[in-house]
Amino acid sequence: MSGFDIFAIVLVLLVIVTLVAGVKTVPQGYDWTIERFGKYTQTLSPGLNLIVPYFDRVGRKINMMEQVIDIPEQEVITKDNATVTVDGVAFYQVFDAAKASYEVANLNQGITVLTMTNIRSVMGSMDLDQVLSHRDEINERLLRVVDAAVSPWGVKVNRIEIKDIVPPADLVEAMGRQMKAERVKRADILAAEGQRQSEILRAEGAKQGQILQAEGRREAAFRDAEARERSAEAEAKATQMVSEAIAKGDVAALNYFIADKYIKAFGQLADSPNQKVIMLPVEAMSMLGSLAGIGEIAKATFGESATTAARRGGSVPSSGPTPPFVPQQ
Repeated sequence: MSGFDIFAIVLVLLVIVTLVAGVKTVPQGYDWTIERFGKYTQTLSPGLNLIVPYFDRVGRKINMMEQVIDIPEQEVITKDNATVTVDGVAFYQVFDAAKASYEVANLNQGITVLTMTNIRSVMGSMDLDQVLSHRDEINERLLRVVDAAVSPWGVKVNRIEIKDIVPPADLVEAMGRQMKAERVKRADILAAEGQRQSEILRAEGAKQGQILQAEGRREAAFRDAEARERSAEAEAKATQMVSEAIAKGDVAALNYFIADKYIKAFGQLADSPNQKVIMLPVEAMSMLGSLAGIGEIAKATFGESATTAARRGGSVPSSGPTPPFVPQQ
């Protein structure tokens, strides 16, 4: 093999090595920075890229996908001097490979330290109750502060989440007793409120019942007054008719009126529950005269048939005192 052949082979190998050194294939999800004599010159995007062989070299291979960092546990003192143990997680994504490569020495450590520091600042300004019940507010404040701090590094913090907030054991026990007392208080309040509503409903029912009873008594009184008024009107009319009959010289009407009153009064005495024997000095002729008056009125009113029917009803003794009335037992 001659010297020319050797030179040709070396030249071909040099060309192949040069081509390989000048062609770079960047995988999806990554950006590569290119340095020339140690200085940043450009960023290679995913795919096939060409660089100047022997002068340019790959500086940093930056992952452009969203990444997760675990925030280690740390103790935080709240505003009311309660000590809690807190850990979390942060999600970030690089949007500028050059800044992420040359603006910060250790990107993950920088984000972790910033997040831990701001967790102490944010939670230290809140009471324990707020820390335990306002996680969304804590996450939002942390995200806003940390994202603004890492923006010069070419990084976007998407989310920061507090995973666990662990108070001391004695504080957890005290919180349990407080929660139990609060629940007992709520139960007592609900029971008292239910009793109050029940008493109100019972009072309303009694009130409605009294109103209905009063309305019933009022209606009954109105009915009674109306009945008495009508009875009085009938009595007045009867008295007027008797007066007119007397004025006309009709004595039978007066006898009927007196006999009617007499019989009614006698019937009331007989119906009395306290009376066992009734002895009254009643003259038989007075009673007969009254009955005769009744017969005359009946004859004038109903005709001869009524008088005949009255005579068939029985015989009346002509003289002698009326025996005492003895009601049946």
